[in-house]
Amino acid sequence: MFAKETYIARRAKLKQSIGNGLLLFIGNDESGMNYADNTYHYRQDSTFFYFFGLPYAGLSAVIDIDNDREIIFGDELSIDSIVWMGTQPTLKEKSELAGISEVLPFNDIETYLRKGRDKGQEIHYLPVYRPEHQIKLQTWLGIYPGTEQPSVPFIYGVVNQRNYKTEEEVAEIERACRVTADMHEAAMRMVRPGIREYEVAAVVAEAAKRQGCELSFPIIATINGQTLHNHYHGNTLKSGQMLLLDAGAETDTAYAGDMSSTIPVDPKFTARQRDIYDLQVASHEAAVAALRPGVRFEEVYDLSLTMIMDGLKALGFVKGDTKEAVKAGAAALFMPCGLGHMMGMDVHDMENLGEVYVGYNGRPKSTQFGRKSLRLGRELEAGFVLTIEPGIYFIPELIDLWRKENKFAEFINYNKVETYKDFGGIRNEEDYLITPDGARLLGKKIPLHAEEVEKVRC
Repeated sequence: MFAKETYIARRAKLKQSIGNGLLLFIGNDESGMNYADNTYHYRQDSTFFYFFGLPYAGLSAVIDIDNDREIIFGDELSIDSIVWMGTQPTLKEKSELAGISEVLPFNDIETYLRKGRDKGQEIHYLPVYRPEHQIKLQTWLGIYPGTEQPSVPFIYGVVNQRNYKTEEEVAEIERACRVTADMHEAAMRMVRPGIREYEVAAVVAEAAKRQGCELSFPIIATINGQTLHNHYHGNTLKSGQMLLLDAGAETDTAYAGDMSSTIPVDPKFTARQRDIYDLQVASHEAAVAALRPGVRFEEVYDLSLTMIMDGLKALGFVKGDTKEAVKAGAAALFMPCGLGHMMGMDVHDMENLGEVYVGYNGRPKSTQFGRKSLRLGRELEAGFVLTIEPGIYFIPELIDLWRKENKFAEFINYNKVETYKDFGGIRNEEDYLITPDGARLLGKKIPLHAEEVEKVRC
């Protein structure tokens, strides 16, 4: 938790940007995994956490701008709870650490909101992403699931604060990134023929836990790197394969790291693997070199794709004008995803608030296959934290479909591509802060170039 002055200043800035009405913050509850008392790992709603600093279940909050009140709604622990959880500071004491002096019983929030609405106050709320949030909106305000109309001014108010990371936030993200780097280096030392993917995942998770962190998202540790978000961990690693690892740490203040690495199962990459791996690294480094304020991230994405297509053309996979191929969407055969995303208290920062607001500043997203998955397209500004993660993937199902449709035949040499349907996929990912004059890597650098990875493997 930061000093209470941080939370006071955040709320003051938000109130000033919205101007009037009631701001409703719905905190997260515990969620039963297979029965009520056996819960999933608890995680507070990030926007609630950002403005109030309280990582506890069973809370919500209201900022009443018109009447200058900031209220936490929640219940003190009963003796039954204390028996199971031990003695804790009171909710009032916890709230005072965030600069909140007014605490009311949880059930009072419904009366408070309805009185405000009856007086003509506008009630601002954010997009919901859990069924429990929908039920609360229905109970408190009569808003039925599927009929929510989140407040766009509230969304922009939050986005325009959380997108710009302060020094204390950057310090926390750096801490998460340092732990994340340790997680990836542990995997690089672990990978070898004969072990299971879940053994790698276990070592990665242990590296986070050992340093007091949780995972910022479920670990991807797979020999099937062509499947972008593959969470199955049951395969045995074999000679000639590569393992794609995508994993990150989250600190106790809820700031995330997010890195990817691609590791040969053998001590060294094969010549075939090395060709594609070196091409991915070249694309990655070109994207990093282009990062600076004033550059639209979609332009960096196009640069990265063009580098990949140029390299694949040299290897015989692609033909024709590579810039035209990128513009037409042909590059999505090899990279049907984005180049990166905002990162902060959420590994995909504020994704629940809407990519069009967070990553595009209100500008509509493309509907083109591949490009539509670009989570960030806006002009970069100092204070943004984002990932760089180009990839090269050979997805058999996509190759078969496009070849059957004769799609982009003027750009793609399907005979060559067919021979790589067993290749898998490659992705490397780093986290960067946009500075006034460029960009800075966050955390410590993990091995990226093939010879650096092989040095750790040996």
